[in-house]
Amino acid sequence: MSRIGKNPIAIPSGVEVKIGGNTVKVKWPKWELEYTYPKGVNVVVEDNQVKVSIESDDYRNFWGLVRTLIANMIEGVTKGFKKELLVVWVGYNAKLQWDTLVLSLGFSHPVEYKVPKGITITVDKAPKAQAKIIVEGIDKQKVWEIAAKIRAFKKPEPYKGKGIRYADEVIKLKQGKTAGK
Repeated sequence: MSRIGKNPIAIPSGVEVKIGGNTVKVKWPKWELEYTYPKGVNVVVEDNQVKVSIESDDYRNFWGLVRTLIANMIEGVTKGFKKELLVVWVGYNAKLQWDTLVLSLGFSHPVEYKVPKGITITVDKAPKAQAKIIVEGIDKQKVWEIAAKIRAFKKPEPYKGKGIRYADEVIKLKQGKTAGK
């Protein structure tokens, strides 16, 4: 059984953590995140640390979850999160037009994805791919979700490896049909 919930979270200098009711607000001079945690979980700020505890074993499932979400909020406002995607195959391409990501993925029409507020998307050239899409933001869940939505437009296929993949993802290619025997 994991004991993640017992570990205190250190608050870096400049970050302000406020707790009111069942809500945690993490504020940095530029950004602010808010999270409402479930009842049965207690969050306390003391000695420049955030400590999470539970009222009884009935709430044990939420203990590590709440601690991890608060730690991600603190990391998000200080450093931010980034996820990189690669567009792989000849003719596939990605470009950014104002606040819309335009992908040409071999369909009869370009795929357009409107970039939500709070997220920054940039498109660069990549050495082993047609384009590199970089998704950045302060909310980890939102960054990973948007990266997954973009990847879902054309998932990498197992025979040629073409499609959109995460930069750290390894695609194990299958052998195709063999002619003859």
